[in-house]
Amino acid sequence: MLSEIIPAFRRGDVIPYLGPGVTGLPGEAAPPSLPEILVQQLVAGATVPHKIRNNLTAASQYIENFKHRKTLTCLMAKAFSVECEPSAFHQWLATQEQLPLIVHAWYDDLVVKSMAGRSDWGLVQGVTQSEHFGDWVNWFRADLSAVPTKEFIRDGSGAKAPAEAPDETLKWRTLVYEPLGGVTPASNFIISDSDYVEVLTEIDIQTPIPDSVQTIRKGRGFLFLGCRFTNQLERSFARQIMKRSSDTHWALIEGALTRNEEKFLREQNIQRIDAKLSDFVAELAQSNLAAVAA
Repeated sequence: MLSEIIPAFRRGDVIPYLGPGVTGLPGEAAPPSLPEILVQQLVAGATVPHKIRNNLTAASQYIENFKHRKTLTCLMAKAFSVECEPSAFHQWLATQEQLPLIVHAWYDDLVVKSMAGRSDWGLVQGVTQSEHFGDWVNWFRADLSAVPTKEFIRDGSGAKAPAEAPDETLKWRTLVYEPLGGVTPASNFIISDSDYVEVLTEIDIQTPIPDSVQTIRKGRGFLFLGCRFTNQLERSFARQIMKRSSDTHWALIEGALTRNEEKFLREQNIQRIDAKLSDFVAELAQSNLAAVAA
């Protein structure tokens, strides 16, 4: 399918959507690249009932309820504090200045690190209502300084204000969107059951999704890398972030699909690519560079 993806990629008509699997590309020293690995690291630092020890969001909620939110944030920051350089794919992706949007749906800082050589980009991260009441996202410049956001206004119905982009962010060439938050620069994490409930309650009407993301995605296709769609949370976020975009998308998923994944890909018109992640991203980078040179 590279014959379809490469031309669209060169035009900036593809939005890379990076999941946990991309985090593992640098190798064994990388931060947690699977929810199953992350939850084991969290429960190693706090006592959690046995029946929820393998459930990432439930275990996180228990830690938040009985050990305080600060404990959960510290454990998450520790898990993603691994000293690790971005992979060759991360570094290559950062050079693709024609891409207006990169979605990074995990908590590591490898995408942020890879963008360090550029000054024409910015970051928007999802934040929790428990720590940032009234705000859905925080904005950061290329130097990772915070962008002041508009004052929060609640209408008479109690509805939360949409995630509007400050004016200066509209001049950025590339926007990195981290809907689940991230360890850099301020350890913002959407991770517990209550975090997800707050977002999912409003996401159908797009309130938590920045308006600039909604604008950029129009007419563009998504390329899902390192993602699985086995649970409802993964599918819900992907579905809502890609809403009102192009009608053609791609997802790299190696091996057998679950019934829910098959149904989701079919419903969203996502073409499945059955290949190894490391091989595919290497071929994508090489093919795109060759096309540019030609």
